[in-house]
Amino acid sequence: MEEDRRTAPLVQNIHYFLKWTVISVTVGVAVGLLGTLFGHCVLWAGNVWHIHPWALYLAPVAGVIIVFLYKICREEHNRGTNMVLEAISSDEEVTPLTAPLIFVSAVLSQAVSASVGREGAALQLGGSLGNIIGRVMQLDEKDRKIAVMCGMSAGFAALFGTPLAAGVFALEVISIGIMYYAALVPCLFSAFIGAGIAGKLGLQAEHFEIGAVPEFGLYGAALAVLLGVLCACTGILLCVVLHKSSHLYSKYLPNPYLRAMAGGVIFIGLSLIFKNQYYNGSGIRLIERCFAGEAVPWYAFLMKMLFTAVVLGAGFKGGEIVPTLCVGAAFGSLMARLLGAESGLCISMGMAALFGGVTNCPITTMLLAFEMFGFEAMPYYVIAVAVSFTLSGYYGLYSSQKFVYSKIKAEYINRKSH
Repeated sequence: MEEDRRTAPLVQNIHYFLKWTVISVTVGVAVGLLGTLFGHCVLWAGNVWHIHPWALYLAPVAGVIIVFLYKICREEHNRGTNMVLEAISSDEEVTPLTAPLIFVSAVLSQAVSASVGREGAALQLGGSLGNIIGRVMQLDEKDRKIAVMCGMSAGFAALFGTPLAAGVFALEVISIGIMYYAALVPCLFSAFIGAGIAGKLGLQAEHFEIGAVPEFGLYGAALAVLLGVLCACTGILLCVVLHKSSHLYSKYLPNPYLRAMAGGVIFIGLSLIFKNQYYNGSGIRLIERCFAGEAVPWYAFLMKMLFTAVVLGAGFKGGEIVPTLCVGAAFGSLMARLLGAESGLCISMGMAALFGGVTNCPITTMLLAFEMFGFEAMPYYVIAVAVSFTLSGYYGLYSSQKFVYSKIKAEYINRKSH
């Protein structure tokens, strides 16, 4: 009897490992394939307005179509990534129609050069498909939550090519202060499978060459702290702008069709004012310009915030992650010019510190920085991310994100972000 008690935990662990290996492989393959298809469609759509500039003028039409699709599918109250987060932290369900709706809507948004990303859409796509697979496999409620997290990780990894960050992101983003370690193996397995499939099928991982990195010392530490402080402030501004835009649209234009049309018209107007097209699309091209040493306007980070807020607040669909990284890159480029510091280092620190501040996921952000920029500047990223995370307070991109413990005291607070 004593021997049975000793071996029981081992048997349970082996059962857990084998069970979740099968489930995570299934989710990773399914989401990896769908995510790859989505990624290629988004890339194609992103080239549409480069080849056909007149596609910009279809923005109001695209917005109305997106609203109509959600309306006829009775998903007008679908809260996107926030719904996926609450499906894990509470009893909300990720609806099966979330996947096809976000797929079509994000591609439409990209085709008219809307300033939205793709990774946020991938989180919804993967979370929805993970939930469907969990139901098909007849998993119980708690296991379905892990399946949703597996889908999120696989989708993020497939689109961005950063499996370490993607695997940890789903564990960290739900409830700040605690991590869902029961999902560690499933999420990492799903993330690496999703990224592997996407890579084999032609989606390139995001990687940037940052150039020279000075030896880390007192000056480097001070630079990292300064960038962390400033990116925390910039991140707070970004969160406020994104959330306020949605509230303003709802207040003055309660009809969702009018909101979409108005947002499309405002976006066209802004695009005509800023004819360089730096702020159209997800922002990857602007990030590449920054790393290439092109002199982007000093206010580029503010304009990217504005362009993104105008379309997301109006009802266009996509993600906030790439626009966030774009804002960070433009801000880092500005700081490099003002401080006379190494451009690539400041740009990459700006991207990492801003992402960490607005997602409140410091571990994920550090891994993301290592995968995108390499390990050479590791001390800079660690300090900048830690400072930005600490000083950004309880602001965040996702209103359903919970802060279980305080950032500044060992204290249980259980509050949502703002």
